[in-house]
Amino acid sequence: MARNVEHSLLKNAKKNKKDEFYTLRADIEQELQHYTSHFKDKVVYCNCDDPKSSNFFNYFADNFSSLGLKKLITACYKHDDQEPGQSQEIAYGLEYTVREAGEPAESVITHFRGNGDFRSQESIDLLNQADIVVTNPPFSLFRAYIDQLISFNKKFLVIANINAITYKEIFKLIQQNKTWLGIHLGRGISGFIVPAHYELYGTEARIDGLGNRIISPNNCLWLTNLDNAKRHEDIVLSKKYYGNETAYPSYDNYDGINVNKTQDIPMDFGGAMGVPITFLHKFNPDQFELIKFRKGDDDRDLRINGKSPYFRILIRNKRLGTK
Repeated sequence: MARNVEHSLLKNAKKNKKDEFYTLRADIEQELQHYTSHFKDKVVYCNCDDPKSSNFFNYFADNFSSLGLKKLITACYKHDDQEPGQSQEIAYGLEYTVREAGEPAESVITHFRGNGDFRSQESIDLLNQADIVVTNPPFSLFRAYIDQLISFNKKFLVIANINAITYKEIFKLIQQNKTWLGIHLGRGISGFIVPAHYELYGTEARIDGLGNRIISPNNCLWLTNLDNAKRHEDIVLSKKYYGNETAYPSYDNYDGINVNKTQDIPMDFGGAMGVPITFLHKFNPDQFELIKFRKGDDDRDLRINGKSPYFRILIRNKRLGTK
């Protein structure tokens, strides 16, 4: 059954500064299974995670030996706007290592002088130790968060709102092959635990047996620069442009054709094609080139007979000559 979901919580995260969406263990396990080869002898940093409650920390702690990790580091942010009755939270970093096989884990807890924000020098000092960052970062600060990871040349696997791929900064990284979509998105991310003061939206919002309040927004994805086999699989093309030109109208303000669905990309057209942003989930950089996002030659949204289809990405089939 299709989900009937209210998206306002995540769409308004930046406006409301509500970033407390905690990832379910099942969703972490489902995605991480595709990257296990990347973690051997690596230092993993979960820099938006309280180890007392984070499923990211629990996943890596439980699988420390099987993944062959060198060290696990996590850091917790202290909220400055606690609700009445809440105990004072303490920001801290935790380093976790396994000394020898079969021996107990060794952990070191350091209380931050500041609030544990990922942009603080204390957190950056931990980031400098890390090889791979894995977490669910604050959606309201997503641009700044990714910019930091790129500037520090870190590998990463993080959760984002689907709208993040429409940000010009993020699309540029995708276009430059510096980041790409992970395996799961939308329905493939089953939900998030939210605090008691968050409203439960959607027909699949629920409270589980442990009392966790869970929403299923159906509009998130994984973003990464860890390679996986799926991103090198060709999109199977079965449609043809020539002989069916009316099904692929040309843009008013760009020399290219419109394609409404990824499955309708024609196999015989070598020119520019505008496709939906969901194309990026199946994008194989060996098969297609990303030309630009959304705008025509006049720097306005792509138009067909004066009307603009929803966000289009202009692509070209690398294996065909230009039309």
